[in-house]
Amino acid sequence: MEVAAAHVVMRTAPKLGPGYEQSSMLVLMALLNSAREETERAASRRVEENRELRRIFAEAGPAVVDAALREGLDEAAAGEDTNFAISALERSNAGLRALLIDLHAHIEELDSAEAREIDTQIWQELARSTERRKLVMGPY
Repeated sequence: MEVAAAHVVMRTAPKLGPGYEQSSMLVLMALLNSAREETERAASRRVEENRELRRIFAEAGPAVVDAALREGLDEAAAGEDTNFAISALERSNAGLRALLIDLHAHIEELDSAEAREIDTQIWQELARSTERRKLVMGPY
């Protein structure tokens, strides 16, 4: 993808002359570079995020007063990713994120130091999750 992007920007776009078609080729180059970047990190980002969510779930137990939620958190915390296909990691991540929403809603209704600590950990992980998804676009 990197070679294709370089070809588009260095060989194809200049032959088209200024205007819509040349601009379209430059957008294609940016898309190719973005796809290359996301492909490179797709599995590791999901594995890291799933691990962090499970860590939060493991630490949240003492603060959670809802028994069914605590059981779900314990079960999720004990899980691990064994299939590293992007689709499998994404399904796992979607389930963990749904549980995180339930945990966050529960924690926000509690008034304890443990609940505030879990709330802080959740917000910190959400910020890190956003950073993990950020594309590092080159200078164009």
